Amino acid sequence: MRTLDLLIGGEWRPGAAGDPLALTSPATGDEVAMVHQADSDQIDAAVEAARSAHCSLAAMTAFERAALTHRVADLLAERADEIARDVSTEVGKPFRAEALPEVAAAVEMFRDAAEGVKRLETSVIPSADPGKRVITIRQPRGVYGILTPWNFPVTIPSEYLGAGLATGNAMVWKPSELTPMSAEHIARCFVDAGVPAGTLNLLFGDPAMVGGGIISHPGVTAVGMTGSSRTGRIVADAAAGKPLLLELGGNCPVLVFDDADLDSAVAKLGVGCFANAGQICDSVERILVHRSVHDRVVSGLVDQAKALRLGSPFDDDTTLGPVISEAVASRVDAHLADATVRGATIVHGGARANGHPTGLYYQPTVVEGISDGMLIETEETFGPVAPVMVFDDEEEAVAAANRSATGLVGSLFTRDVGRAIRVAEALQTGVVNVNETTAYWQPHTPFGGYSGKQSGLGRLGGRWTLLEMTQLKTINLDIT
Repeated sequence: MRTLDLLIGGEWRPGAAGDPLALTSPATGDEVAMVHQADSDQIDAAVEAARSAHCSLAAMTAFERAALTHRVADLLAERADEIARDVSTEVGKPFRAEALPEVAAAVEMFRDAAEGVKRLETSVIPSADPGKRVITIRQPRGVYGILTPWNFPVTIPSEYLGAGLATGNAMVWKPSELTPMSAEHIARCFVDAGVPAGTLNLLFGDPAMVGGGIISHPGVTAVGMTGSSRTGRIVADAAAGKPLLLELGGNCPVLVFDDADLDSAVAKLGVGCFANAGQICDSVERILVHRSVHDRVVSGLVDQAKALRLGSPFDDDTTLGPVISEAVASRVDAHLADATVRGATIVHGGARANGHPTGLYYQPTVVEGISDGMLIETEETFGPVAPVMVFDDEEEAVAAANRSATGLVGSLFTRDVGRAIRVAEALQTGVVNVNETTAYWQPHTPFGGYSGKQSGLGRLGGRWTLLEMTQLKTINLDIT
């Protein structure tokens, strides 16, 4: 069984906060690693190491940092099988169908950051004074505190870490306590790529103590975080006015109109509901279906659920693995129980599956009769569930979709171009997908929440991440 150390200032160190904690695989129930825990002194040491590294990074040209970023990508690609196996071990996602593609996406994120930073141009602004010239430049923000979740333990960190390295920020990173093995792989790629020591510091430990200690540390100048809306509020308070890049909760709605291509819609809904066992921030969480096509959509979703193969993530035939933890499984239990008590009907699945190594293998589930106020309608279930509710007209559908406190991604299926534009403009989400599931995403495009909702601040994706992780400086030159 592996022992995972902390990375501080380019050196691997044991944690000082008591004994290492055991990590258990949701797929097998086995203990697979012992994870060292950081204490407050090690947080201070990591921040100081990052502050020192930032000076070296800031002095590099964008092309020099881009070369290092490409080197990290090269190493991720070379080690893809090993990394993906650990992703499957600690998350439970199918190795070939989901874990390997996740590592491949992370490689492209680092490459995109490397190429994008070389083209991050700024402007020369016309001057009202003939004796002056006004130029702008972009500079790194300094030391970033990065907090990342467990559901995509390689790609989500890569959004921040690739852009952070390319733009010259040093980083103190606390990954989820559920996915430390994936994090160690990324950190080793940084070290082995020859990135200046202290550029990336990796700390494991208690979320509140270590995560809170990083975010509130006076030496940390900016914060990036992906996670729940609740955690985002805590982070924003602890950051106390620092620049924030937050990607938070979704509870994403899909509207299926009566003129939609139903075969295509159902196939894509199946992906949106069941990919990664429904554990995606932009998973389909609410399916709003026109009453006239309700039965056909529900029947199609049942067929999609029946076609899935629930099993070990290392079985090549598996298309659905376990959920990651008892907390997630219990939330699915609670949401389904609440829905059925309030009048909903489970038409397929609805329980944990027997005959597997752990109790975290959940049957793909289709439930109809969802109505306003049910937990499954108001909160993210974050499990392999397709919840269906009906509407009678466009206005009602949009109003129901917009009831959520979150506003990350929405989608709709229709053949009517006018309706597609009207509804896309009316949905209170930061991203709208037309004739595609909410879970569709290209990593180089801007991704983030709608203002006034609880889905985050700023935009991740391609050049937008680079812009968020740099600060604009105006320089006025006297030429007289």
